[in-house]
Amino acid sequence: MKLTISRESLLAPLQSITGVVERKQTMPVLSNVLLVADDNSLTLTGTNMEVELVGRIQPVHVDQPGRITVPARKLSDICRALGEEAPIELALEGDRLHLRSGASHFTLSTLPAEHFPNVEEDAESFRLEIPQKDVRHMLEATGFAMAQQDVRYYLNGLLLEVSPDNLRAVATDGHRLALSGLDMATGIEEPRQLIVPRKGVMELVRLLDDVETPATLVFGDNHLRVTAGAYTFTSKLIEGRFPDYNRVIPRGGDKQMVADRATLKNTLQRAGILSHENIRGVRLNLTPGQLQIFANNPDQEQAEDALSVDYDGEELQIGFNVGYLVDVLNAVDEDQVLMTLSDANSSALMQAQHDEKSLYVVMPMRL
Repeated sequence: MKLTISRESLLAPLQSITGVVERKQTMPVLSNVLLVADDNSLTLTGTNMEVELVGRIQPVHVDQPGRITVPARKLSDICRALGEEAPIELALEGDRLHLRSGASHFTLSTLPAEHFPNVEEDAESFRLEIPQKDVRHMLEATGFAMAQQDVRYYLNGLLLEVSPDNLRAVATDGHRLALSGLDMATGIEEPRQLIVPRKGVMELVRLLDDVETPATLVFGDNHLRVTAGAYTFTSKLIEGRFPDYNRVIPRGGDKQMVADRATLKNTLQRAGILSHENIRGVRLNLTPGQLQIFANNPDQEQAEDALSVDYDGEELQIGFNVGYLVDVLNAVDEDQVLMTLSDANSSALMQAQHDEKSLYVVMPMRL
């Protein structure tokens, strides 16, 4: 294998694909990136056996086609450290890959391409074409609520629910829930649910751009494949049954508060400084026109803050994990946030004041 490529053409896709590669691997080849040079193109592939990302670079001056795997992070670090203008020559000589650029010369170890695992091909069930920015917004609006290393493994991912006229993303860790929907004709007759693992969701958010250019989502029984521009991303799915999220969404709350999103977020963050570092609890005292926020900790330290809100109902005191509230306010992309409450023991429903496509549920705390 021998080819010449510009640093700019190689660096961006190489960094994206290196993000998929885990630092600690059980198989040495999984720390490598697969390089395939052929027909004036270079294809790069990285995987951790759960997710796979393939990037294609064209045009590339290929003198000799070939396939080899090299350490992903070392190759990425070298390319990032090189001068911007100098072209890069990659040449496989024996079992070593030689990288030359200007006066710089690096020799990298390799492993055979035959050792590199392929994500199994999965029969296609159906596919959707959706603007990249819409998919990215759905994932960003919900992904923060995924569980981390929960024994209920199906919570360590994000539910994609496809119905005939809607696509929804839902995530929950058992203490809060985030839901975002997109109205569209999907062309399917029966609703389908699939759970994308946490790593897959995070890599997809990094991959997708805030553009109208469509991404192609191909749904299979065991995999989700997304093609966006020169990249093809594949993720295994989590087997299991996601809980019925509709039962968690509170209905009929009779207390509605509207607040400035940024002001509420800043006030919560200030009060949260003196909350208990483990449970992060804050107490909200809601009265007509005003929201007071209190926090304290085992060191007998206290915080008290307040802000003006649009509320004319009965007085209510309720406790929450301040981090959960701030996460929701970071996800809401309007200036005004609506919070619907019932009583001190019922979950809060939060959303942007004029957007019903994204909903957030936060369970209360006893303080």
